[in-house]
Amino acid sequence: MSFDVEQLDSFLLVGSAVTLLAILAVRLSSRAGLPSLLVYLLMGVALGESGLGIGFEDAQLAHALGFAALALILAEGGLTTKWDEVRPSMRLGLSLATIGVAVSVLVVAVAAHYLLGLPWELAILLGAVTSPTDAAAVFSVLRVVPLPRRLVGSLEAESGLNDAPTVVLVTLISTGAVADHGVPVIVAIVLGELALGLAVGLAVGFVGAWSLRRAALPSSGLYPLAVLTFTLLAYGAAAALHGSGFAAVYVAALVLGNAELPHRGTTRSFAEGVAWLAQIGLFVMLGLLLSPGRITWSTVVMALVAGLVLTVVARPVSVLVSTVVQPMPWREVSFMSWAGLRGAVPIVLATIPLSEGVSGADDLFDVVFVLVVAYTLLTGPTLPLVARWLGVTRPLEPRDLDVEAAPLERVAADLLQITISPRSRLHGVEVGELRLPPESSISMVVRDGHTLVPDPRTVLRHGDDLLVVCPRRQREQTERRLRQVSQGGRLAQWLGEDDRDRRP
Repeated sequence: MSFDVEQLDSFLLVGSAVTLLAILAVRLSSRAGLPSLLVYLLMGVALGESGLGIGFEDAQLAHALGFAALALILAEGGLTTKWDEVRPSMRLGLSLATIGVAVSVLVVAVAAHYLLGLPWELAILLGAVTSPTDAAAVFSVLRVVPLPRRLVGSLEAESGLNDAPTVVLVTLISTGAVADHGVPVIVAIVLGELALGLAVGLAVGFVGAWSLRRAALPSSGLYPLAVLTFTLLAYGAAAALHGSGFAAVYVAALVLGNAELPHRGTTRSFAEGVAWLAQIGLFVMLGLLLSPGRITWSTVVMALVAGLVLTVVARPVSVLVSTVVQPMPWREVSFMSWAGLRGAVPIVLATIPLSEGVSGADDLFDVVFVLVVAYTLLTGPTLPLVARWLGVTRPLEPRDLDVEAAPLERVAADLLQITISPRSRLHGVEVGELRLPPESSISMVVRDGHTLVPDPRTVLRHGDDLLVVCPRRQREQTERRLRQVSQGGRLAQWLGEDDRDRRP
């Protein structure tokens, strides 16, 4: 297929216009409490054959582009996730991503076969594609809802890891491999690919962190690009070894995002922007792939019934079973049961049987599309209300610091940019009371757009940006001391407080 200059001009015109509209729509969807994916999906439908007439029916291309977009979204999720928050809940997150997915697939498949009359192949596919949660959908709604660390960590770990086993399962079913092997073999394949993906992700993540800590790149803009490239390298390496690329990309990003790398704040902002672009392109493309003329009342009824089973039976049961490995209070278990938002992942997974030519895959795609839209409209806006009703919100924001670092290679030192958050106990502390390591010092304070060189009697204020110079060997000690004072006040060390937020 040729692609001339005029087509390129039209593509850039339409693409840039759609992207700008999608960016502006984020504020509208945030105010309404809806995940932005709904707006993007509807934009795709409006551009498609029933709207402006743009035709798109290439399921294989949608499958490939969808996987690429999901890899970028998972990379951003890993880079922006704090290991201290997910570490206590990693066992539960892994249980939800494996045992929970298996329970959900089983419950939905049985209901789809006996209630909706679907053949077992389509019934299991329906259960498999709708079981994983979507990090982008969940946290676009929860962005304004402060939750306990263990709850946030569980949801993040689940959404970051549950794509991997479901992708393998859906692929095996769609290619007919399940018929050639028994259930024990399929389970072994899924767990083996997941384990290999985790191992590759860890290896690439640690190698990338080690390399970037020692590389003096000529431009700060190269660091975010290098970090994101390492995460995609993990995906490609795992896939080449027949492991789970999605597990690899998330774990590699988690390692890199929590390593002491130069320009971490810039890297996270860059990854967030790339992820937004991937989400916009992904959802609009999936909206284009839908043919509204195929959707009948029968499709809507099947989607509503399957979604009802998924929401009120399969999700709660899977959460209950998964929490056996790490019990949680019933209020948090109830919230997690309601917070299982499905977003782009189920729709992308539904393109796998489409691209493999599975009988009935068109109807399955339509059912999944309607299910995601309908139940996102139901659960998305109610999540903040449910969180408050169950009493799982955390009204106080953490007294932590936003730290950005840049290397000073010629003197083997680091320049730290510290932002004092609104609830930080650094407010009111004099510079001399910080008791930083002997060779570390605050070289500049930026306050209300003005700069000042501090002396030991300078009093710090909320909203101040501090420029701290410290030898590289003392960086960890310097950051630890600043976090101690930020969370415990000027007497933090004397009172025996550590640098961790003790709230749940």
